[in-house]
Amino acid sequence: MPQGKAVTHADLAPSRGRTRLGSKTGAALVILTILCGLFSFILCLVAEATRSQVTWESNTNSSEEGGPGNYDCVYSGSGKMPLLSAAAAFLILAAAMVVEHTYLLIAISKLPPSSPAFAARTLTWHAAFFFVSTWISFAVGEILLLIGLSVESGHLRNWARPRPACLVIREGLFCAAGVFALATVFLAAGLYLTALRTEKAFREQEIARQEMLEASALYASPPRSPPPRIAAVNREDPATGGGHQGQQHPTFGFHSVFSKFSDVV
Repeated sequence: MPQGKAVTHADLAPSRGRTRLGSKTGAALVILTILCGLFSFILCLVAEATRSQVTWESNTNSSEEGGPGNYDCVYSGSGKMPLLSAAAAFLILAAAMVVEHTYLLIAISKLPPSSPAFAARTLTWHAAFFFVSTWISFAVGEILLLIGLSVESGHLRNWARPRPACLVIREGLFCAAGVFALATVFLAAGLYLTALRTEKAFREQEIARQEMLEASALYASPPRSPPPRIAAVNREDPATGGGHQGQQHPTFGFHSVFSKFSDVV
């Protein structure tokens, strides 16, 4: 009967090729996402420092005509610098979010079919909190940057010409967008760590389940009968139990001769 192959702990452990949440690529992406958030925050501070402001000047034409003095507004700059800074912060934050969440979706999709249910039973609230908070913070930050972009792009040409009305950004809008950008990347890192902890707990449960199945199969199987053995006698050829049927033991022959001699006497 062929013998079965021994099962080792390496066979019981789930394959590492199913997911890469704990790999160096995942850690590098998290660090890169945090750096992108920091860079977006710095760009938002630059946009806040260089944002366009207005000064009000008296309209000389209306004063000369004798009417009430009207005032016109004049921008302090063209708004190119805050526009470029806000646009770069918007694109960098969006790219970081798309790359990290795409990586998380691909890594989670490669898990075994039973892992999502396990994750839902263990770390549902943590994952839901980080996921919802990340996207809310990302949406608010991007909306603030879009508002700044739309306002700063309205006076790229003829910015020094007096106007009857001027649109300006309130103080602190770009700073608020930078704060939301930082919060977004740190919440995304928390979501990644939650998914990594969920995967680790699932692997431990899967190994324990495999060991229990192996133990139950070992105790449930009946004991095997020992194989037949061949006995060898010194100075003789090996012989099995069936080879002595046609031979007579010398002691048995001596007793038979002695009994015949006693009968004759």
